[in-house]
Amino acid sequence: MLAFVFPGQGAQTPGFLQPWLAEPGVTDRLTALSEAAGMDLIAHGVESDAETIRDTAVAQPLIVASGLATLPALLGPDRPAWTVAGAVAGHSVGELAASAAAGVLTETDATALVAVRGAAMAEAAAVQPTGMSAVLGGDPEEVSAKLATHGLTPANMNGSGQVVAAGTLEQLAALAADPPAKARIIPLKVAGAFHTTHMAPAVTALAERAATMTVSPARTRLLSNADGAVVTDGDEVRSRLVEQVRNPVRWDLCMETMRTLGVTAVLELPPAGTLVNMIKRALPGVATLAIKTPADLPAARALLEEHADVSDLQPSGGAS
Repeated sequence: MLAFVFPGQGAQTPGFLQPWLAEPGVTDRLTALSEAAGMDLIAHGVESDAETIRDTAVAQPLIVASGLATLPALLGPDRPAWTVAGAVAGHSVGELAASAAAGVLTETDATALVAVRGAAMAEAAAVQPTGMSAVLGGDPEEVSAKLATHGLTPANMNGSGQVVAAGTLEQLAALAADPPAKARIIPLKVAGAFHTTHMAPAVTALAERAATMTVSPARTRLLSNADGAVVTDGDEVRSRLVEQVRNPVRWDLCMETMRTLGVTAVLELPPAGTLVNMIKRALPGVATLAIKTPADLPAARALLEEHADVSDLQPSGGAS
């Protein structure tokens, strides 16, 4: 079984979209998605510097649109992702791209919604200086206890000994000064404590915009960040996307579901690299490929044709 995965915030780098503009249709798709997002995503993906694309309000639409605009370069313009992928998943904001790939949202609606999400989360992050740090290694129980001691939230459970702690900058500094034994603390280049109660103010704006959008049943298995569950009901996907901004991301459980489903290959869409590295550690034996530039497309197509299993799909969205 083939799975497509879509990365979250922090995966973007200056100029990463430049080589994709030569691919047929990519510029046109990015232009249309820029209109939906209300910003020039091509300029941000080609010309903007690291600080500009670090801004939550810019980074989130840029990441989602990039995955959706480059997917047809892999599949062709008339071949939906759900016709070849037995499962799709996205990390944090990447779950909106995955929802579009599964057919729950249109690409335009997903990009419009993520623009609201990014702006609302940026506004929530501006209330108080907050951030996130990766905690690598250490005993899981001790890591959990240490985060609790410093009032931090395990905002991302990424598996293979990686937890992302989120909270105020003072709390993160205290953790860096008093880390769990045998653990490394790495500050992340994000602008807030995402997936914590600090993001609660963003929920209202996101819910109001999401309520205006038409949703459809997923055409393939969509793995939820909340608990790794397969979710195919459109209304439930919409509700989970809204609540996701203030709740922890359980990427570890998404990977465990991939194992249970029998996923044999994973392709990560641009800006790619982060998720396949996690999957390699958690799911040894599963073939993986990060599609970073068009030069990766031939290998990605070969992997796709080897592992796609159309007969396993549920056209009505009724996955097990």
